[in-house]
Amino acid sequence: VQLQASGGGLVQAGGSLRLSCAASGLTFSNYAMGWFRQPPGKEREFVATVSWSGGRKTYTDSVKGRFTISRDNAKNTVYLQMNGLKPEDTAVYYCAKKKTAFVSGSHFDEHDYWGQGTLVTVSS
Repeated sequence: VQLQASGGGLVQAGGSLRLSCAASGLTFSNYAMGWFRQPPGKEREFVATVSWSGGRKTYTDSVKGRFTISRDNAKNTVYLQMNGLKPEDTAVYYCAKKKTAFVSGSHFDEHDYWGQGTLVTVSS
């Protein structure tokens, strides 16, 4: 299994970015997918999860209403649309494959494969 994240960059506060994560080596539509982030000097934290079908989504409170997770099973890709970015969103963002098809549970241990990370920097 390989997960390749892309789309990070430098953006001003209030701006938008869309992250992508292309998956290979698995039956993509069998699994929920998630995004995590690790701010500088802090621990990795959960951002969002989407179910196998894309029909159910969960978010951490700090990104609700600003970020949207989605997936395209035909392209084996999961996305994170980030709008209204804030300096506190600055982090390395990681996509991750869940061990199950469902969104319940956001702990690291419920994910078994991780992308390499893509850096998002939001300037004030």
